[in-house]
Amino acid sequence: MTVQTLSQRALAQGFAEQIEGIGEVSVHRYFGGAGLRAGGIQFGLVMKGVLYLKVDDNSRQAFEALECAPFRYSGASGQVTVAAYYEAPDVILDDADALSAWALRAHRAARPARKDAGVYA
Repeated sequence: MTVQTLSQRALAQGFAEQIEGIGEVSVHRYFGGAGLRAGGIQFGLVMKGVLYLKVDDNSRQAFEALECAPFRYSGASGQVTVAAYYEAPDVILDDADALSAWALRAHRAARPARKDAGVYA
């Protein structure tokens, strides 16, 4: 593990410890960062010091209204946009209740993406 990976994991762990209402949140390695999961469902990730939360058609507008951008990275063929994850709004990062509420919405948004989504409905 690199120092950057460790810091991404530590940052993700800090977020995980604040989130309540969706069960135990675990942190796992996710490419160059860290993923957040609850109940086996990944709903967030931390990359380069930024928390990204899973969005769906119902929640995307709330992120865009707060000028949050989708997750982007540089690939071999140029810039890649992953519209399924958006930056968490800065205003929720220091407020455990707000972070928990947005994480719950992200967790709900992640459910339909799973093949066995009916199990969690």
